[in-house]
Amino acid sequence: MIIKQNKIPDYSILKKDEKSFHYIDSFQSQNLIIRPDNDIISIGKLFLTSGPKWADSLILIRDKVVGVFGLKTSEQLTDEARNPDNFKFQAGEQLDIFKVYAKTENELVLGDDDKHLSFSVSLLLDCKNNDIEKKKIMITTMIEYKNIFGRIYFLPVKPIHQLIVKKTLKKMIKKIENVTTE
Repeated sequence: MIIKQNKIPDYSILKKDEKSFHYIDSFQSQNLIIRPDNDIISIGKLFLTSGPKWADSLILIRDKVVGVFGLKTSEQLTDEARNPDNFKFQAGEQLDIFKVYAKTENELVLGDDDKHLSFSVSLLLDCKNNDIEKKKIMITTMIEYKNIFGRIYFLPVKPIHQLIVKKTLKKMIKKIENVTTE
């Protein structure tokens, strides 16, 4: 089961900036058995490789529409920037459509900044329980609108974004559960 909230988790490094965001959503898993080799980098790679396939088609449509307005598109990425195996998840590194803003032992903050809005995505391993093997995965998205176009742009994107994040988290959970039960 996945739980949705509209706030930044209390122990996220972005919590202190919560008031600067206009939109926040957070999806979290139930407690999962997380093996020691499922560190925050492996969670980041799972995130980048677990999106629903149909979302790729939507990104292509989005790129054609927003490219006319001078916004960033995925077509501007090199093949190297699309391969998760090349990523070291260091601050400033470009990972597919995301730039790495910050990394701690339990959290990755990815995002991008464009003319119409800025967004950040936090991938957080919740280890605030007493069982160090069982953790929750939280995917939190924060958006700051830069102008009216950002607000208008996000109106139709919002429900699709939520669906993509939820499907991505479900797929991440399946991959983790399949590895731990083998």
